[in-house]
Amino acid sequence: MERLLSFLLFGLYKFSSKMTLEEKVVHIQSGDTQLLSEVLEDYKPFVKKAASKICHRYIYDSDDEFSIALIAFNDALMKYQPEKGASVISFSEIVIKRRMIDYIRTHRKEKQEMLFEPGGESLETARYLENDQSMKQYQSELESELRKEEIAQYTLTLKAFGLTFSELVNCSPKHQDARKNAIFIAKLVSSNKEWFAELKDKKRLPIKKIEKEVEVSRKTIERNRKYIIAVAVLLNGRFPYLYEYVKEQL
Repeated sequence: MERLLSFLLFGLYKFSSKMTLEEKVVHIQSGDTQLLSEVLEDYKPFVKKAASKICHRYIYDSDDEFSIALIAFNDALMKYQPEKGASVISFSEIVIKRRMIDYIRTHRKEKQEMLFEPGGESLETARYLENDQSMKQYQSELESELRKEEIAQYTLTLKAFGLTFSELVNCSPKHQDARKNAIFIAKLVSSNKEWFAELKDKKRLPIKKIEKEVEVSRKTIERNRKYIIAVAVLLNGRFPYLYEYVKEQL
C-alpha cells in the first residue's frame, strides 16, 4: 500500500511538474489544495523579488511584507482569468504591487500618527520627514508604472474583441446625449452577468436583449457598439487606475 501511494504521489508530482503555471492554476481553482501548496512554495523566490522591488530591500521569510506578498500571490492564483490576456506571472506582479502599495501607505500613516503624538518629536521624526518626500515620489512613479501596465492589459483585452485602444478616440460618441446613452448601456451590460458572459463568449453585444430594456434604437446601439463594448470591459475588468482616471466621464 505504501509503495502504491508513493507511486501515485510521484506520478502526480511528475504530472504537475510538466504543466505550465497557467495549467496548474486551472487545477488550483478547481480545488487542488496540494498543487496550490506546491506552487506557493516553488514561487517564493518570485514573491520575494516582487516585494523587494517595491520595498527597495531584500525581503526575508519573517518579514510582514513577505506574508502580505504571499497572500497577494495566493489571491492572484485564485482570481486569475486567462481570457484577460495576461500571464499568471504578470497578473500576480500587479496584484502584489498593489497590495504592497496599500501596506506601505497604511504603515506610513500609522507611523506618522505615532511620531507626531504630543512629545513624540525626535530624531526619528526628523528622519521620517527627510525620507517621506522620497517615498511619495517613489509611490508616484510606481503608480505611473501600474497605470502603464493597466493600459497594456486593457489593450490586450480589447484586442480579443477586435478593438484597438487608439480607435476608441474615433468611435467615441460626439454628442453628449449619445455618449450618456452609450455609457448607460455599457453599465447595464457590465452589471448583467448573463449579458456580459455572452459578450465575452461571442465577442458581440446582446443587442436584442438590450433593445427590450432601453429606449434606444437598434441603429444607435450598433453605431456606438465599439464604444459600448470598450466601456463595459473597462467597468467589468480589473482596471482601477484607468477607471479612476475616466470615472468623472462615466
